[in-house]
Amino acid sequence: MTVFPECPLPLDEYPRVLLAHGGGGRLTQSLIERVLLPSFDNPYLAPLHDGALLEIGGQRLALSTDSYVVQPLFFPGGDIGRLAIFGTANDLAMCGARPLFLSCGLIIEEGFAMADLWRVVVSLKEAAKEAGVQIVTGDSKVVERGKGDGVFINTAGIGVVLAGADVGPQRVRPGDEIVLSGSLGRHGIAIMALREGLDLDVAIQSDSAPLFPMVEALAEDGIDLHMLRDPTRGGVSSALNEIAKKSGAGIVIEEERIAVGPGVQGVCEILGLDPLYVANEGNFLAFVPAGRGERAVDVLRRHACGKEAAVIGRAVAEHGGTVVMRTRIGGERIVDVMSGEQLPRIC
Repeated sequence: MTVFPECPLPLDEYPRVLLAHGGGGRLTQSLIERVLLPSFDNPYLAPLHDGALLEIGGQRLALSTDSYVVQPLFFPGGDIGRLAIFGTANDLAMCGARPLFLSCGLIIEEGFAMADLWRVVVSLKEAAKEAGVQIVTGDSKVVERGKGDGVFINTAGIGVVLAGADVGPQRVRPGDEIVLSGSLGRHGIAIMALREGLDLDVAIQSDSAPLFPMVEALAEDGIDLHMLRDPTRGGVSSALNEIAKKSGAGIVIEEERIAVGPGVQGVCEILGLDPLYVANEGNFLAFVPAGRGERAVDVLRRHACGKEAAVIGRAVAEHGGTVVMRTRIGGERIVDVMSGEQLPRIC
């Protein structure tokens, strides 16, 4: 008889899984670090990067996978199909890799409108073309009515690491400048505004887009990319906290340098949300050597998705593992990991 070890999570506090366990914040980290990582621990998984870095026959490869359960399936600026392609392709790009091949698995609910399924399939096809990847294998399953919420998608991808690229939290050093490629919160707020039926003066669209062209441009310009991360679930706050924790460096960011569109800012104020914790699907953070941040910004601003790129902070030797923000009024506050769930089902 198989004897199962005791669950490492405090079951008296969390006897059942919460939505917040999938939100990218503190409970997600706890689930990964206390349940998943110890169970599957190996040298490829241990870095907990956006993908695994592998070497086969002298070729450096990146492998990543993600699942998409966004609700609603169709939203301003995108849909679940675009998310599924761009999300996995972007994770590969954050490893410094050119995305090449994807798998695609569809879990479809009985009764889902065939016209909507066709929309999703066409979106997958068009997004793959836009991202420069091919869907080379896949699977489909149908579950009973009421058990699938329309359609869920899983994608996995393989990419080739760019020559000379060495991206990871272990390369973050005090003095590194932190570049953010675009404004915050457009994806999460586009979905929330649609869910809540908010009548906005300015329509907010998801920023869902492929990121590799911008990463490639930085590499071709000779900028040494120490660390890359796309701030999806949990937003910029969770991304920076993860990097600080894994690298051991402190991080300081400047509030006045962080772009937040007026529409996003307005909705956040109405709903009591902090843009730093809202998901993005079309921007990324880049840690580059001291003195190279402005050059990176110049390169990014040549791209449509990088027009609002800016140096937003730096890594420091002080307060290792902690993220601090200097506010517009001259004060400082700790930017902690989100404890609960601001916006569930956003990707």
